[in-house]
Amino acid sequence: MNKQNSEMLGHMQIKKLLIKLAIPATAAMIINALYNLIDTFFVAWGSGTIAIGALSIAYPIQMIVLAIGLMIGIGSSSIFSRAFGRKDESAMKRAVNTAILMNVVLTVSISVLAYIFIDDLLVFFGATASNIDFAREYLAIILIALVPFSLSIMFNNLTRAEGRPKIAMWSLIIGAGINIVLDPIFIFDFGLGMGVSGAALATAIGKTASFVYVFYQAMKPESSLMIDLRQLYKIDFKMVGEIFAIGAPSFTRTAMGGVLIIIVNNLINRYAVGDPAIYISIYGVINRLIRFSLMPGFGLVQGMIPIVGFNFGAQFFGRLHEVIKYTSKLLFIYFTVVFVIVMVFAEYLFMIFSPNGDPYFIEQGAFAFRVVALGFSFITYQVILSSCYQAMGYPVRAFVVALSRRFIVFLPVAFLLTHFFGVTGIWWTFFVADLVTGSISFLVYRFEMKDLRLKFDSL
Repeated sequence: MNKQNSEMLGHMQIKKLLIKLAIPATAAMIINALYNLIDTFFVAWGSGTIAIGALSIAYPIQMIVLAIGLMIGIGSSSIFSRAFGRKDESAMKRAVNTAILMNVVLTVSISVLAYIFIDDLLVFFGATASNIDFAREYLAIILIALVPFSLSIMFNNLTRAEGRPKIAMWSLIIGAGINIVLDPIFIFDFGLGMGVSGAALATAIGKTASFVYVFYQAMKPESSLMIDLRQLYKIDFKMVGEIFAIGAPSFTRTAMGGVLIIIVNNLINRYAVGDPAIYISIYGVINRLIRFSLMPGFGLVQGMIPIVGFNFGAQFFGRLHEVIKYTSKLLFIYFTVVFVIVMVFAEYLFMIFSPNGDPYFIEQGAFAFRVVALGFSFITYQVILSSCYQAMGYPVRAFVVALSRRFIVFLPVAFLLTHFFGVTGIWWTFFVADLVTGSISFLVYRFEMKDLRLKFDSL
């Protein structure tokens, strides 16, 4: 066990510790989101704005696999962090080994099934006659890299849990860097001229490189993960249930992002006037811009999670209260700043993804993005609550928080508003869902912080 990391998580000054852990996580997540953004840019300039929609059509499968990686990674790292705090090396080993086997089995199964039913899936995801060929080209290659992609996400969470956030950062930087370099070479005519297939191949190679690096680092003696490849078949079935339970909120939150894409694409197909592919492309750009612009906030939360898990396990409630309060304040400020930036620069952002300067694409895209951004500040306490509950091992509470925005509120509001306002109702649904669930989350947050303060005072 790495005593230096244990000392850091339990005793370093909270603000300094949060920044120390958050900066690598933030940098990694920004770069990871950046490659998705650049992918979209290159596809737009290499194959046209309609091809952007193809990436959006294929994205739910990637979201589901990402959700699996996060579910297993966050679930196992929560168990690992608490065991780390107790200095229980046996539980630490079992958590890691169980996570690896779970991840491989689930991701391989999804990849095979998706390949067999690829056309049916694309139609279900909302593909139109003008973008289904692009979507098929892209997804057929992406499926090959889903296993290393999911494993890299899982190991990134575990390396942060052991107090080595820079490893997770470099893993994503390497993968995204390779992807960005290969994109123009594979996509454009001056290189291999593969178009959308080239974008998928660059992504597949980048994700595989990311996994190779983080796994290599996890196998080193200085790692607290203590992986023994000869013991991987020894799965702890009790931990399987706990990993599923703790990671379920992350799976729900992320996978529901994929479900949202499917629902929105199909609502666009139903209510759009003219060719719905242009609106699907607008939604695809908004998705990637949101992921990129909000990632620093989520990186901050990733830095908070191992601190919460360790100090909850060690029953350091004062430190727990301090890190949650400080993270919440920074997160609210950041999300509000992003909202202001979107209000000012929305048109310019959409110009980047329109090689022919299509005024309709730019105007409609800017309007939609501004409406969606109205709810950014309200996301703060949803993210804080869900992440803290997971780190503390309260899966049911975290699950309810994660489910509220993406399912309980969003779906009925989406069907209602699109019925009355058409495609415009879709954009307003995002704001309404964030407003309602964000307000409720803030009230629950206030209650939980008061409870933590009482626990600290009673010690």
